[in-house]
Amino acid sequence: MTTLDLNLFDSIAGLPVHPLVVHFAVVLLPLAALALVILVIVPRWADRFGWVTLAALAGGTAAAFVAKESGEALAAKIGEPAAHATYGDWLPPLAVALLLVAVGWFILHRRAAKAGRGRTAGVIVAGALAAVLALGVTGLTVAVGHTGAQAAWGDVEAEAAAPAETPAPADSPSASAAGSTSASPTASPTASSGATAGSYSLAEVAKHADANSCWSAVNGKVYDLTKWINQHPGGPRRILAMCGKDASDAFNGQHGGQARPEKELAGFEIGTLS
Repeated sequence: MTTLDLNLFDSIAGLPVHPLVVHFAVVLLPLAALALVILVIVPRWADRFGWVTLAALAGGTAAAFVAKESGEALAAKIGEPAAHATYGDWLPPLAVALLLVAVGWFILHRRAAKAGRGRTAGVIVAGALAAVLALGVTGLTVAVGHTGAQAAWGDVEAEAAAPAETPAPADSPSASAAGSTSASPTASPTASSGATAGSYSLAEVAKHADANSCWSAVNGKVYDLTKWINQHPGGPRRILAMCGKDASDAFNGQHGGQARPEKELAGFEIGTLS
């Protein structure tokens, strides 16, 4: 994306474009898609509501495109939730496909109705394809909205829950259990032994390779990502894939140069890689 494109979809009146337009896509697009399914099932309503449905579908498709582009502009500043970005990339082309098929179905329907032929084979096939695509668009839109909400509000929920957690005493077995992480960015499972940061070999990192204790090495530093597994906007699978290994290539390939992911990662640092 060029600098001009980024500026075009970047902000309006000092506010990011993405949160301003994304609601049009996640509301208008599935409503129009479901309305199309109803028209396919009850074709006598198509003459009355067909044009309105197609217009709403076109508006939702345009909103999905703007949401995608503005999301990329926003991601350049704060980082890109992987699952949300992937679903967001898929939605506009699928919505365009639905719009084209819907227009084709509507034209065939009107021609058949004017000729008094009823529901021809072409109308039935086009209608069935439109209905399948409409359901796919609806499901994908829900996935985009859900992962976007997780990315936007997941940190807020985590911070709200943090005060309720009672720190374990220094001599408590739970304080020294591998994989526990306090709210402090520099805290580590070894904090109870008096070390606030240490040097760890890759062999030591490899001992913490599951959801119960997930350590990872990234760019020469070691991180305890155990608590981040279920909070990651892209889902736990991506963090679990980093456990017990040097995940520098994976992290840099996904988030290299992005300020927000690097800041979040820094909060889980426990030492350096020896």
